[in-house]
Amino acid sequence: MPIVKTEFPGLVVFEPVVFGDARGYFFESYNENVFKAEGLDYRWVQDNQSSSGYGVIRGLHFQKGAFAQTKLVRCLSGAILDVVVDLRKNSPTFKRVFEIELTSENKKSLLVPKGFAHGFSVLSESAEVFYKCDSFFNKESEGGLLYNDPALNINWRVDAGKEIVSDKDQIHPVLELLPEDALF
Repeated sequence: MPIVKTEFPGLVVFEPVVFGDARGYFFESYNENVFKAEGLDYRWVQDNQSSSGYGVIRGLHFQKGAFAQTKLVRCLSGAILDVVVDLRKNSPTFKRVFEIELTSENKKSLLVPKGFAHGFSVLSESAEVFYKCDSFFNKESEGGLLYNDPALNINWRVDAGKEIVSDKDQIHPVLELLPEDALF
């Protein structure tokens, strides 16, 4: 089965079966029946895609309340370090970090359920990232965690001084100062 469960409840890695030959390769990047068979039943309503260069760090982002999003994240070209932080108060992995390398080579996807902050860093010269969402983006409901919160101790695997981070992502609160309405 291409679904690999992590120790984080609901957080799973999708490792597709890739068929290759002289023409190239083929694989199913998503199959509703495969996901449903594992109890993962989502209605995807929005697809997002980004292109970034080496050293870009995007995140850690989430949507609050009724606009919380489940995401299915995949790297179309290049390589990223995909990182999530569990913000679900009743989860056994509350406040813990999970990271995985997603690349165009390994073709893995990460299913990030509602209740996680999500971000990634670009490890290759450039990368294109694609993700499905089960809820629409809502500007008033967006939240974030400081990407370099010392308590999270995330190694984004970007050379010192080469980090490229948006102004917005540099002013998010640290986990300990996250407002109660940002927790799930």
